[in-house]
Amino acid sequence: MHTIFQNLILAQATPPPQNPVMAFLPMILLVVVFYFILIRPQQKRAKQQAKMLEALKSGDKVGTASGIIGVVVTVKDKLVTLRSGDSKFEVTKASVTEILEAGNSSQS
Repeated sequence: MHTIFQNLILAQATPPPQNPVMAFLPMILLVVVFYFILIRPQQKRAKQQAKMLEALKSGDKVGTASGIIGVVVTVKDKLVTLRSGDSKFEVTKASVTEILEAGNSSQS
C-alpha cells in the first residue's frame, strides 16, 4: 500500500524544465528583487551620507549616532569637534548622522 502512494506522488511530479535558463530563473529573479529592495536603497543612503559629511562646516547644529546634539566647532579630515552645553569634544565624522540646522561659518 505504501508503494502505491509513492508511485502516485512520483507520477504527479512535474519533470524538470528542459531549458537550463528556466531552471535558474527563480534564482535570478530573487537576486534582482534583493538588488532593488535592499542593495540599491542602501547605496543611495550611503551616497547621501557622504554628501552630507562633505557639506559639514563650522556652526552647523548636528546630531550624532549616539544621540548627542551639538554645534560644530571645527571639521578635520576624520574628526569633528562639537560643543554641546559646556562641553567640547571630538567625534568621528562618520558618527554625525544629520545636520539639524545649517549655521554660518562666522559663528563659533
